[in-house]
Amino acid sequence: MASRSPAEELDVDGVAVRLSNPDKIYFPELGENGGRKRDLVGYYRTLALGIDDSGDGPLMRATRDRPTFLQRFPDGVEGEEIYQKHIAKKRPEHVQSTPIMFPSKRTGDAIRPTVPADLVWAANLGTVTFHTWPTLHPDNDHPDQLRIDLDPQPGTTFDDVRSVAIDGLKPLLDELGFTGFVKTSGGRGIHVYVPIEPLWDFIATRRCVIAIARELERRDPDRVTTSWWKEERGERIFIDFNQNARDRTMASPYSVRRSAIGRVSTPVTWDELADVDPDDCTMATVPKLLERRGDPWTDIADHRRGIEKLLEMVQQDDADGLGDMPYPPSYPKMPGEPPRVQPSKKVAEHWDEKGNRIED
Repeated sequence: MASRSPAEELDVDGVAVRLSNPDKIYFPELGENGGRKRDLVGYYRTLALGIDDSGDGPLMRATRDRPTFLQRFPDGVEGEEIYQKHIAKKRPEHVQSTPIMFPSKRTGDAIRPTVPADLVWAANLGTVTFHTWPTLHPDNDHPDQLRIDLDPQPGTTFDDVRSVAIDGLKPLLDELGFTGFVKTSGGRGIHVYVPIEPLWDFIATRRCVIAIARELERRDPDRVTTSWWKEERGERIFIDFNQNARDRTMASPYSVRRSAIGRVSTPVTWDELADVDPDDCTMATVPKLLERRGDPWTDIADHRRGIEKLLEMVQQDDADGLGDMPYPPSYPKMPGEPPRVQPSKKVAEHWDEKGNRIED
């Protein structure tokens, strides 16, 4: 059994945070050359405090006052995963919570980062990725962001996703008067956040993203799909509208992902997106990128808009017979949701177009 390295104490903006077993390998492919626990925690300390140690770093701005789930790998990225939604009862006094309601109507309390030490403390628990809600405490019922997940399907590449984002999504958002903030997912996908006024509930904001996705699909049906059913997607880019359902989260901007080289979900400018390689965005390189050109998401909250135009698109979809789309299987049946029946099963079991089973 490998010996444990002695614990250390970190100063995080005046708050002492314990770093246990700092030399434990978290990213085996990197090993001692940037893949230790101290490297991960050090990265999060820098991104929480900021390159200038101001205490208002880009990761802090991205997570502050948002319900945050922790994707933890206490034994490194090749070990067991713990996906923690509820705040731990035993925690430092500086770690705050926020009440959330799940789709089942059950309630709980999630971590709510308020100071950089919160993020560093969580990183010491083995948190590799921070997953945030699109809401701000204390109002966790009304999102302040639409989140558009461009998800590559088998047979497609990051270049395909990039093309849909640049040639399709950005022009559409521009037409509608919205500002999209783009980041790599940390994998082969792309995430675009659209800041909105927090006046509408999850049902409304999810339908708005469905409307955007359908318009993208109408304009480019050979490359874009909104089909929830994998058997219908083909080699196209799926717009995962269900990332906007209650309790669904995305990796926060500047979060490290479970990858061999410590890839980071990295905010970029739209100009940078044209050339970015996700493999070049890692916890070793992102601090240098920020030092060179700053955080392109600094003013995201200044670009909030109402979603009235999108709701008009939703109404038009309804009038055209295009209602809601299926929710994930773990969700209760939602108002107006179509039957959750796979197309192949619907044919095999004789379901009609409304989702009613036809008896033989």
